[in-house]
Amino acid sequence: MSVVIIGGHDRMVCKYKEICKNYKCKAKIFTQMPANLNKQIGKPDLCVLFTNTVSHKMIKCAVEEAKRSDFQVVRSHSSSGTALAGILEEKCSMA
Repeated sequence: MSVVIIGGHDRMVCKYKEICKNYKCKAKIFTQMPANLNKQIGKPDLCVLFTNTVSHKMIKCAVEEAKRSDFQVVRSHSSSGTALAGILEEKCSMA
C-alpha cells in the first residue's frame, strides 16, 4: 500500500517512515510545500493530511489531486505518530 503524508513536523519524518514501514506501506512525506506538489503526489492508495501543521494551499492541492486521480484522503488534526498509526491500523486492516 502506498501512502502520501502531507503536513506534520519536519523532525517526525523518520518516525512517520518507520510507522509506515511497520504497516508494510511505502510512504512519501511532504512537510513543506514543494514547487510541483501535484506532480509529486502521484497515485497513492491513501493520502493522510495533518491539518494542524499544513498550509491551506497544500490541502487544496492534495484534495484536487485526490479528485483527479481518485484516491482516498484522511484528515487528522493531530500530527503525532500515534495518530498516523491509528489511521494506518484502520486503513491497512481494510485493504
